[in-house]
Amino acid sequence: MFSKGAKEFVVNTLSDWELLAAQLLAYAGDRKKFFLYGEMGAGKTTFIQALCRQLGALEGVVSPSFSLVNEYLYTDRAGKAKALHHLDLFRLANEQEALDIGVEDYLYDDDYCFVEWPEMLEGLAPADVVRIQIKPERDSVRKVIYL
Repeated sequence: MFSKGAKEFVVNTLSDWELLAAQLLAYAGDRKKFFLYGEMGAGKTTFIQALCRQLGALEGVVSPSFSLVNEYLYTDRAGKAKALHHLDLFRLANEQEALDIGVEDYLYDDDYCFVEWPEMLEGLAPADVVRIQIKPERDSVRKVIYL
């Protein structure tokens, strides 16, 4: 999945997440759909929190493990209030369950969407989705690969 053209970043400290978030958003340009891969505890939610802070989310970001989807507001460059969505699909069994919660609406609207555990959505993924792999290295060090 991550081959030619993939970029790597090593996260050593909490402030590195902020630097990476700014770098990734610049890299993504107009792309607003992000799939985050990694084992439990790898740092997916921590990274999404940093991404949301970089976008200027107006409230604290928490994992949607039980609600499946959380929505947050931020103010875009034009000063307009916009929504961003954070999905955690860990508890879903298959693509149909994702469709049942309206995942296609989140994948194909104009809002930012960050998806943890997106493996079941590969067949539904927008062509321009940003894919991010987070791999624990040692202690709190993480290798982040994105494409």
